[in-house]
Amino acid sequence: MSRENKQAAQAMGPLSAPACTLHITWKELLLTASLLIFWNPPTTAQVTIEAQPTKVSEGKDVLLLVHNLPQNLTGYIWYKGQKTDLHLYVTSYVKDTETVIAGPAYSGRETVYSNASLLIQNVTQKDTGSYTIEITKQGDRTEGETGHYTLYLETPKPYISSSNLSPREAMETVILSCDPDTRDVSYLWWINGQSLPISHKLQLSKTNRTLIIFGVTNDTAGPYECEMKNPVSSSRSDPVTLNLLPELPKPYITSNNFNPMENKNVVVLTCEPKTQNYTYVWWVNDQSLPVSSRLKQPGENRILILANVTRNDTGPYECEIRDRFGSIFSDPVTLDVLYGPDFPRIFPPCTYYHSGENLTLYCFADSNPPAEYSWTIDGKLQQSGHKLSILQITTEHSGLYGCSARNSATGREVSTFKKIEVSAPSGIGHLSWA
Repeated sequence: MSRENKQAAQAMGPLSAPACTLHITWKELLLTASLLIFWNPPTTAQVTIEAQPTKVSEGKDVLLLVHNLPQNLTGYIWYKGQKTDLHLYVTSYVKDTETVIAGPAYSGRETVYSNASLLIQNVTQKDTGSYTIEITKQGDRTEGETGHYTLYLETPKPYISSSNLSPREAMETVILSCDPDTRDVSYLWWINGQSLPISHKLQLSKTNRTLIIFGVTNDTAGPYECEMKNPVSSSRSDPVTLNLLPELPKPYITSNNFNPMENKNVVVLTCEPKTQNYTYVWWVNDQSLPVSSRLKQPGENRILILANVTRNDTGPYECEIRDRFGSIFSDPVTLDVLYGPDFPRIFPPCTYYHSGENLTLYCFADSNPPAEYSWTIDGKLQQSGHKLSILQITTEHSGLYGCSARNSATGREVSTFKKIEVSAPSGIGHLSWA
């Protein structure tokens, strides 16, 4: 107990023994309450309550001193709240018997004195709020006198906590909280020494304790301060300024050759821009680039070399730049690898036909760009295109059919051959000479 509270307590007369408080039954409590309903009209001087000290911190003691007590009082009851509700009953004092009676709201830290004052020891946040004293007097059954007081704790020095003290410029949302979470205080925010402006980038929670900053930029980086305020005190936090990181530039891929020829060209892919502050990572077909003797990543992975590129290296390729706070990907790039034509294939596979049938053959060869086709029979050019059609063939159409596939981009041309035999019509035989 503080020195001031001890001095006040010394002038308050004796209290009943604690054992008396502990052994009062509810029946006796109701009887006592019924004895305290004889009220006198209010006196001219209104009952007032004063807190000593006027500013009390959590964990300290506070004494609620009552002034202007009426004459001929018989006792008084303290309530935690603004109503004289039995459930809010903390403690009471009966003057004639010097009896103290604890109620349902008694915590064990309250002490009532003969002069009606109430001592609350080791104050917590739960002790803040309204207190009501109900004073009884000898006399007629009229209303008694009441006094009200609202107890506030001295506001602690607040501090600002942040979801992210180093946000990415214009890309990230930051949540600032004013701590500690304190009852019965109002929260105020300041930026650059000015009260918080109205802005769609700055949004407060219902209690104002939390501040949301959308897409932090230089003008919303701070410094921020938060203030806690109640009727008896106020305090402001130390300023906090967000460490705004520059926006990551979106990378892009350059190449010495976007149209390489298979097994002939070396492709060099470069991730731009060049900087000392980023780490580079390559992705192909949505997978991080595997370790391979054919895929080389010199230096800090900014340059990717594909030696003797093949059609399987088409991509898509992406490069990613990273720093310790985030990353960003380039747009995908796909190589247009020139290859082929591969050895052509003729369909269908059958080789024997009957006179009068229609002959249709197809030629296919893997190639980029697509191959150009031409057909020959016994070395004589017939037509171009991947399809050859002859209606109502005869035995004269027997022979060696050839399909040639050519890629003008690679300069490669390959051919395949198929022997076709056409049988004579039914009833016509072949003469045989001895």
